[in-house]
Amino acid sequence: MHVRTLTGGLVAACLVTLSLTGGQAVAAAPRTVDAPLAARVLTYDAAGSAEFRSAVDRGAAIWNESVDAVELRPAAAGQRANIRVLADNGWPRALPTTLGNGTVYIGRQAVDQGYNTIRISAHELGHILGLPDRKPGPCSSLMSGSTAGIACTNPYPNTAEKAEVEGNFGGALAGRAPAVRAGVIVD
Repeated sequence: MHVRTLTGGLVAACLVTLSLTGGQAVAAAPRTVDAPLAARVLTYDAAGSAEFRSAVDRGAAIWNESVDAVELRPAAAGQRANIRVLADNGWPRALPTTLGNGTVYIGRQAVDQGYNTIRISAHELGHILGLPDRKPGPCSSLMSGSTAGIACTNPYPNTAEKAEVEGNFGGALAGRAPAVRAGVIVD
């Protein structure tokens, strides 16, 4: 996972903080420049993903390798997950409810047509992380989905997709709140 750090004016503001206590100025302990920012942890439950379990785990790992602001972890037994992942016979789709929450379906219809299961998993998780479809699109764009064709097996988000997820989950630091669209996203 990438190193999470604070930069720019925020660092300068944290280096020396003065507070008035009983009429005296007291210097607060400086914040280290390399202090890591905590990622927002989202849990996923892939118990219902059947034969796609390893593809779902790999899709989550790809996002963890690609961005700093969010981390996807399997839910512990009995824990309510942010993301449910299910297998069915339809087309892959995501039903985001709020940013970082929803249900993903790994549809066998696309797999039967030859689409890559890890790319499908990473793509659908991308929707839960706030990314829209970008169709038509090249194989280098994870969110181009099926328009890249069955020969495309690239499961990695491109630079713009990574930056968008970083902005979605680091919204307070980035100075903007993410737009969240609830509904079904069919790929």
